[in-house]
Amino acid sequence: MPTLILVRHGRSTANTDGVLAGRTPGIALDERGAEQAAALPGRLAALPLAAAVRSPLQRCRETLEPLLAARPDLPLHVEDRINECDYGDWSGRKLAELGDDPLMTVVQQHPSAAAFPGGESMRAMQARAAEAVREWNARIEAEHGEDALYVMCSHGDIIKSLVADALGLHLDLFQRVHADPCSVTAIRYTRLRPYLLRLGDTGDLAGLAPREADAGPGQDAAVGGGAGAP
Repeated sequence: MPTLILVRHGRSTANTDGVLAGRTPGIALDERGAEQAAALPGRLAALPLAAAVRSPLQRCRETLEPLLAARPDLPLHVEDRINECDYGDWSGRKLAELGDDPLMTVVQQHPSAAAFPGGESMRAMQARAAEAVREWNARIEAEHGEDALYVMCSHGDIIKSLVADALGLHLDLFQRVHADPCSVTAIRYTRLRPYLLRLGDTGDLAGLAPREADAGPGQDAAVGGGAGAP
């Protein structure tokens, strides 16, 4: 099955201001985020991407614009199910202010029980995102083959929840995962299990390009860890 290249959007004005943006419209990349997005085509240059999929929010659109400009033939799809978590009444508020809300303790320590007033639960967020990935895996494989790679630009909590799903971790452990702005998290899916190849990577990604059949992870885990990229 395909390899999913998850990209968190570049740093946004909300990130800089310490605001929980959620689905608030008009949140753009800041200057550093634009620089991160501009560097993305070079970081992904070695990867034969079959398609790009993104959240409908502006900051994800702006993150992928340089990549799409560099690869004008790369198909782009907008996927609502990888949209940011609907934080409801928390959206647009300062994180420092939200730290005093009793719900924050639940979000941090027992996120599977967290539901945002006027928004959605973290369980629902993970379920919709994981469903979207599985459907996109099947679609990409059917159209481009089982060794295909595709990029998906989404948000921090979405990416963390997908990593937890891939690793078989309970959602209550997903806060142990971290993804910086414009970092890459790569998951190789197979029939029996997913493999986490990169987590929050901000460096070179050439090692994710397809290799000889016996060099990369297959159905069985590499005992001892494997030789890695050549």
